[in-house]
Amino acid sequence: MISKLVGIAEKPARVIVGLMSGTSLDGLDVALCRIGGSGVDTRVELLNFETIGYAEEFRQDVRSVFSKRSVDLEKVCLLNALIGRLHGRYINECLVRWGVSGGDVDAIASHGQTIYHAPERLHQLAGYPNATLQIGDGDHIAVATGILTLSDFRQKHIAAGGEGAPLALYGDYLMFTSTEEDRILLNMGGISNFTYLPKDGDTGRIISTDVGPGNTLIDALMQKYFDLPYDKDSRIAKRGTVNNSLLEGMLKHPFFGEGLPKTTGPELFNMAFIEGVKADLQLGDLRPEDMIATVTYLTAKSIALQITGNYGNLPLSVYTSGGGAHNPMVIEELERMLPACTIRKADVLGINGDAKEAVLFAVLANETLTGSAVKIGNAPGVTMGKISFPG
Repeated sequence: MISKLVGIAEKPARVIVGLMSGTSLDGLDVALCRIGGSGVDTRVELLNFETIGYAEEFRQDVRSVFSKRSVDLEKVCLLNALIGRLHGRYINECLVRWGVSGGDVDAIASHGQTIYHAPERLHQLAGYPNATLQIGDGDHIAVATGILTLSDFRQKHIAAGGEGAPLALYGDYLMFTSTEEDRILLNMGGISNFTYLPKDGDTGRIISTDVGPGNTLIDALMQKYFDLPYDKDSRIAKRGTVNNSLLEGMLKHPFFGEGLPKTTGPELFNMAFIEGVKADLQLGDLRPEDMIATVTYLTAKSIALQITGNYGNLPLSVYTSGGGAHNPMVIEELERMLPACTIRKADVLGINGDAKEAVLFAVLANETLTGSAVKIGNAPGVTMGKISFPG
């Protein structure tokens, strides 16, 4: 077993499958990567990419334990194994479609499915540390595919003093640092986060942080009122009108005023968050279209506030990824709110923006397999991911 790891580490390049299943629960991103070198000499080539959509029955199964303080513990236990096996099957199917032998893949890097994220700032329970939980056991993936698997990346980050998120810091730094422009890598999944990469290369100034809701509030309202998973092309939001009272009430939440870096999740930004603000302001019933327009605007506004509040009118190049990059209203508002910035999709940097998060975990796995531990400013300099052998 150890000799296998040594052999992988000594290769000039490794073929790694990166997996990402986000809080939107839309599906599993599967990215086949060839990664050469390590650390600042990392070279990434995306060979194949596919998103496999989840069945609605599966989504509902996960939602029954997702982001809830009280859940059926048996269901959590069962889903941990089920998701691992399901993801293993999806990988096998992708490799067949791509004409790739499992024997030619050195490792799988699995993020797992987040079901609860609990930084101390959010849970506020004395004596308890930062915590997060992703399910979809790596041993099940390794056995199902016959491929060495790394999983559960976020636990080491927490053990070393971090909050377990966002981990984009490491991959963004290794893949996208530029000496020609100050960059922000903005990912808008369920939660919006960004990494700031100064062109002077000063790692002490690099920062990666969550900034607020991405698609999570939009998707929750779409599912409740329209029985649709998301607002395609902002069609519903553009039919509505932003309710300024609701918007201002949501922006008064202490999270938005906290310093960077910080993390959050659907444990905070959910339907209860919206309904709580409505109740406090005695807004009564609002048109669903207006609420969706308002939370869509909130996504853009919360991002813009954090960028301008920390970087002023610095002419940044902002590269977008995640579902929010396909939301026209979010992008239009960001362009209006950040006139000094150039906003483009991350695809122009050579990596499919939709694949970016899955590629990130392949890069993190490569760091662990090569024994590297990138140190960036005050971020924990650690290797991440538990290793599961297939036999």
